[in-house]
Amino acid sequence: VQLQASGGGSVQAGGSLKLSCPARRIILSTFISSRMAWYRQAPGKQRELVAELSSGGSTNYQDSVKGRFTISKDNAKRTVYLQMNSLEPEDTAVYYCNVESGSGDYWGQGTLVTVSS
Repeated sequence: VQLQASGGGSVQAGGSLKLSCPARRIILSTFISSRMAWYRQAPGKQRELVAELSSGGSTNYQDSVKGRFTISKDNAKRTVYLQMNSLEPEDTAVYYCNVESGSGDYWGQGTLVTVSS
């Protein structure tokens, strides 16, 4: 499984970005049954969970992003998304997508999000 996150960039506080992470070399049934997640790592800090989406459709968000971020997926496109609204300088980090399936735990390369005040 190959993951390629994109959509990061530099925005001012209050702005929005949408991250995308298409999964390649994964069969549809595996994609559908996998847990999807986005993590982030700010400079000097540990990687932390931002949002997760279970195979059943349940979502879970870090408290600091609740109401601002939305995780979703498109099974036909085998792509997971993270819509980020009302961005804050504290959201500045490298964001990573993660797919956890029965066959393994897969990570994409990160995409940098920089939010200026």
